[in-house]
Amino acid sequence: MQKNYQELLEQLMNDQIESFEITPEEFMDFQEIFMDFQHRKNVVGSAQRGGNVIYKREDKHTKE
Repeated sequence: MQKNYQELLEQLMNDQIESFEITPEEFMDFQEIFMDFQHRKNVVGSAQRGGNVIYKREDKHTKE
């Protein structure tokens, strides 16, 4: 079953979740939704060994 990427992004922005993980197999489907996401500049991905990417909300207040 495919993840609802739009819902995951909205949950991330609403502080309902702290992060979510995308596998290399999911990346192209996720990228299509991510590029249309209004707040994508507030979301950062961290590449993991094996090709997975963990996405988190970037807090402007902690950025220096």
